[in-house]
Amino acid sequence: MKKEYHSWHSPILSITMPVVTYGHWGPPLLMFPTAAADCEEYERFGLIDSIAHHIEAGKVKVFSIDSINRHSWMNSNLHPAERARRQSLFDAYVYQEVAPFIWDSCRSPGIAICTTGASFGAFHALNTLLRHPDRYKLTIAMSGAYELKTYCDGYYDDNVYFNNPGDYLPNLNDSFLLDQLRQCSIHILTGQGSYEAPEHSRRISGLLAAKGIPHNLDVWGYDWPHDWPTWKVMLDHYIGKLFY
Repeated sequence: MKKEYHSWHSPILSITMPVVTYGHWGPPLLMFPTAAADCEEYERFGLIDSIAHHIEAGKVKVFSIDSINRHSWMNSNLHPAERARRQSLFDAYVYQEVAPFIWDSCRSPGIAICTTGASFGAFHALNTLLRHPDRYKLTIAMSGAYELKTYCDGYYDDNVYFNNPGDYLPNLNDSFLLDQLRQCSIHILTGQGSYEAPEHSRRISGLLAAKGIPHNLDVWGYDWPHDWPTWKVMLDHYIGKLFY
């Protein structure tokens, strides 16, 4: 399997951000790591191996990026206002820098980009699509919690609001944006085993349903914990199901 490592100094984030690509061709799949991890986390924990047959077959070309969480939500030394500001900058980085990089790598300007991630990565994967359905058209969000306010220590501002789906979705009334979202392919997956919190997935599903946004809520059984073996099977299954 072809692997390439790229990096550049992000003018938006003012830090160097790496991207790892896997595969030669196929629809682009952008991966957001869990927690505060880096772009090679999915490889280290064997998830890339679990989907390697899809990558080799050209079903997807994978792009894995670093998380911003260690510089924002999981940095207790920062004031919550700065954590939220850095989240907004990360969103801009993904939209303005990562998307054009993916298009250039795929030699397909404007090609629809798919997103995925597990745990905190699921939040980023879903939030990216919800905010930017002009560029991101499909998401596979696994075992996510879609609520940022737990990291804000009671602080709240526009940067929190516009990155917190539980807040902005109920107030989303822009008909053009809603029409774009209704054409997306949204898949929210969760287990019910150890350390899983399926109520988060059910809640976000209810918010999407209230706005008439089609999506797939897939709640797996109690033998599927919040852990890598679950996510390996989930992503392998959904790539096989959604990419031909």
